[in-house]
Amino acid sequence: MVKGVVLCGGKGTRLRPLTYYFQKTMIPIGPKQKPLLEYIVRLFKYHGIEDLLFLVNYKAEQILNYFDDGSRFGVRIEYIRDDPSLSGTGGALINAFRKGYFDKNKDIIVYYGDILSNIDLSDMLRFHREKNALITIGLARGFKVRVGVADIGEDGIVRNFIEKPVLEKPVSIGIYVLSCNIFDMLEDLPSKKEEIDLSGDVIPHFLKSGRVFGYVSDCFWYDVGSIERYEKLDNKTIERELGFLFK
Repeated sequence: MVKGVVLCGGKGTRLRPLTYYFQKTMIPIGPKQKPLLEYIVRLFKYHGIEDLLFLVNYKAEQILNYFDDGSRFGVRIEYIRDDPSLSGTGGALINAFRKGYFDKNKDIIVYYGDILSNIDLSDMLRFHREKNALITIGLARGFKVRVGVADIGEDGIVRNFIEKPVLEKPVSIGIYVLSCNIFDMLEDLPSKKEEIDLSGDVIPHFLKSGRVFGYVSDCFWYDVGSIERYEKLDNKTIERELGFLFK
């Protein structure tokens, strides 16, 4: 068994002014103008993951009013509001664990609520279990840097310049599989930091264990987390890469 967990409590400051009025996961996407979060819910359902938990806070009512208990989408959705004393994405997950929303014998798939993807969640979960991993990070190849990159010498002379190069190394796409027994090992983190970040604090905490793996995929993924990215999101691309979720 596995639970899908969506991080959808952030204020979406990079999407302002839209997020003065919308929860960022509820902004309309694609030719059908469905909320971004609906694509995530439908991807989980497509892979047979029907037990979902939304970690909510800012404008949570918009999410609750639209998705309710999830039955309209063939899933079961629970909600938990972020605890102000446990801020950050890692803090939100620790809060959910402490309040009994995670079973130590189950894995969870954590999905950032501003990411669109057609990643094969079933295969990623299979990989995680095959490796007996504590954490599996969803990675993608071919990420194009959005600015020019310079190679400069100590004298300041530019030796090489590449406009929007493609990175050789795979990058994180904001989707993770976690074994729930890791949370027992994180009890000392909250006392050390005011804000706990999943990628910045939780993952580095476990690197020495040798049980953090990368699942590299050639899937489509798109970070909708800024106004610029949202404006550049093409409806034809959405229909081509994610249209199968609505059939």
